[in-house]
Amino acid sequence: MVVPLETPSLNSTLSLPYSVQGLVQVFTTSERSFFTNVMAQALRIAGQGTSVLIVQFLKGGIRQGYERPIQMGQNLDWIRCDLPRYIDTPDLDESENQALQQLWQHTQKVVNEGKYFLLVLDELSLAINFGLIPEIEVLDFLSKRPSHLDIILTGSHMPQSILDVADQITEIRRSHQP
Repeated sequence: MVVPLETPSLNSTLSLPYSVQGLVQVFTTSERSFFTNVMAQALRIAGQGTSVLIVQFLKGGIRQGYERPIQMGQNLDWIRCDLPRYIDTPDLDESENQALQQLWQHTQKVVNEGKYFLLVLDELSLAINFGLIPEIEVLDFLSKRPSHLDIILTGSHMPQSILDVADQITEIRRSHQP
């Protein structure tokens, strides 16, 4: 006999008899090859029934803006900046800058709605260091986030002010030279 598993609906909220405080985690490295580690964590958490949002600010090229998220299963939404290219410079034209700002505003809006329990902000440090997203806005966002929300911030050269508010910092280094 097979018993169907009961899965939470997309609009259900987690009800616990105690309060769970979300963490701010930072994953940083001088290399740019650790997103698979963060993605594996996000997939594992989504597979356990927790709503996850992955936001990639500097990736583009596949028409995956916030209006067209990739949905991996019922619990993981993945959005990118709606750009025709990867951002690797602070010099953006007006439409590129507008797309990035719209993604940042959308991210803040949906997070404050309380739908997600894990938020991954990929390469956020580069967006800050390029001057595309103000560091002070990120700090304000982190301080006002829903209390249950875990946030993972990634990127090289994470600003010290963000490291100062992080609950966990993971620095990934090569242990050998090829």
